[in-house]
Amino acid sequence: MKNEGFVERGIQLFISAALLVLVIFWLSGAWAWVVGIFSGAVLLFAIVGFCPLYAIFKIKKINLGQPNFINILILVLVYLVVLIGGGYASNFFSKKFFVEDFNAVNKYYKQTLFETGQEKRTEAVANYDLLVAGFVGFQNKYSSYQPYALHGDKQFVADLQKVDEIISSTKHDVYIGDLKKAHLALEKVRPITQEMFKRNGFSMLAITLVDFHDSMEKVLEVANAKDVAGIIMNYKEADDKLIAVEKEANDIEIQAIRKNLDALLKLAQDNKTGDLSDKAAELKNSFVKVYLVRG
Repeated sequence: MKNEGFVERGIQLFISAALLVLVIFWLSGAWAWVVGIFSGAVLLFAIVGFCPLYAIFKIKKINLGQPNFINILILVLVYLVVLIGGGYASNFFSKKFFVEDFNAVNKYYKQTLFETGQEKRTEAVANYDLLVAGFVGFQNKYSSYQPYALHGDKQFVADLQKVDEIISSTKHDVYIGDLKKAHLALEKVRPITQEMFKRNGFSMLAITLVDFHDSMEKVLEVANAKDVAGIIMNYKEADDKLIAVEKEANDIEIQAIRKNLDALLKLAQDNKTGDLSDKAAELKNSFVKVYLVRG
């Protein structure tokens, strides 16, 4: 016997679809099973129009209404919109967060690689310690959970283990041994991570874009504050990161980002503070245009 109306069933479909998106894109292990079963139960209640909680607690229905084609169509559309829209957004953001986490660790990897190559032990040790701590957190998180884009990658966890072994094996040489030997060993990490990204459909352009984004935001912040000294100071970092982007691709859309970044620097150098906010907005828009499609 039905004890739910159109409104309740629509809410249940919304909840069921949202939970299913959560299971597919954000959860793993036991939690994925628990939430998945609950999502299926809520979907079943919406289909049959009966909720056990209503019966147990004698909750009055909002409205029962007569089922008709329009009502059913609206309910189906609610479910599909949440499922498809939530899925698209979750796939985008779960990949984005993964890349950001990777870049946070990769920053210390690149610094350690550079310092060992330059045989600067003090700096190498400092960055190596940050690399180890960062990679431990990254490995722990992504060994138990993988973004949807990585679900089919059976090599992923093994690759993380390989990277961990390489990093761990260089500790003695970084601290007191041969820094050149440590540098050559750490070089072996790069092809592993590059192959990992390639086989899972991540472009290196996406990696460099995310890396540039953080530096660009520093420039945008001081530009909107009309801080010309801040723009000049932060430009170098953003410029270096954009050069890495340009090495991956340098078409007209990437050139637009370069044009806007350099124009912002020129305005700061000329002390034209009145134009800084508008140019900052142009820079951000040119970046977003590229990142949403190719990031």
